[in-house]
Amino acid sequence: MFEVKNIEDVNLAENPIIAQMSKYNHEQLLFCNDNETGLKAIIAVHNTVLGPALGGTRMWMYNSEMEALNDVLRLSRGMTYKNSISGLNLGGGKAVIIGDSRTMKSEALFRRFGKFVNSLAGKYITAEDVGISPVDMNWVSMETNHVVGLPGKSGDPSPVTAHGTYAGMKACAKEQYGSDSLTGKKVAVQGVGHVGEYLVAALAKENAEIYVSDIHEPTLKRVAEKYGAHVVGLDEIYDVDMDIYAPCALGATVNDETLSRLKCSIIAGAANNQLKNEEVHGKAVMDKGIIYAPDFALNAGGVINCYSEVKGLTSSWAMGKAEDIYNTISEIVKRSKSEGIPTYKIANQMAEERIEAIGKVKLPL
Repeated sequence: MFEVKNIEDVNLAENPIIAQMSKYNHEQLLFCNDNETGLKAIIAVHNTVLGPALGGTRMWMYNSEMEALNDVLRLSRGMTYKNSISGLNLGGGKAVIIGDSRTMKSEALFRRFGKFVNSLAGKYITAEDVGISPVDMNWVSMETNHVVGLPGKSGDPSPVTAHGTYAGMKACAKEQYGSDSLTGKKVAVQGVGHVGEYLVAALAKENAEIYVSDIHEPTLKRVAEKYGAHVVGLDEIYDVDMDIYAPCALGATVNDETLSRLKCSIIAGAANNQLKNEEVHGKAVMDKGIIYAPDFALNAGGVINCYSEVKGLTSSWAMGKAEDIYNTISEIVKRSKSEGIPTYKIANQMAEERIEAIGKVKLPL
């Protein structure tokens, strides 16, 4: 650490946190600590041009605080783009709680977190994400109204996320194979938690040939037996003879090493930040002839579900809106092919164009 005696002494370029915020153009970061409950969390507000920043809370045992910081910054930026490209009047935000979701949860911890969320006065609206359940969000809601995905309301967003992912996957198939039928297609689903299992269920109904992997053996075994899927190892999944790779766990699984092994012609999954490096690996998948469905556009069903709760809309509206992801992905892929630009960049452009346009509308007269 360095001691600051005068504000003039601060060199922003030497402050890694400020540098990280500047890299992604974030508006605000809130670091949360409470020794009594063991809470250690970071809330990142990326952009609020379109509306309050909505994004889930993730609970994960990160290797370091800087790893957690990098994750929350990338995830919150992704939420801005996701909400924008989905046509929602929401900005982007995200929160991470550093800890083991299997052993460290408590009512006190989540209520303390709720107080931190409430301190942002509605600038950030939270919901569930990896490691978090609707019950956990119920504890958060005891301290703040700025929370969605509660039991008895819109609830678990996983079915809507999976529905949109499935729709977008079919759009990719239409562009790559000439038909959006997934019957007989070999699909490798990496991660069969809440969203992954719902996706597997949809693929099974269409008689796809499914391969699955997951870090949690009991869940993996149950899902494989229930839907007739083939179990493969955590590393082995990259070598499966597949048509479609569907990453539905954590991000950065599309990287230098895996791209040299993947035999797929489509990458379409529900995980966030699938490309380890957007510029490098976004171009690499295009050069290999692989259609990549940009994750923030493909997995927007969850936030659509949350938006339906914020606006008092029905679950059928949310499912219908998620189905429209088919058209969004189709437009992205078509533009990518015609302009010779990677799909991630096209999706970014589409999101940024809407933010810029609405930002002009909101300028004072």
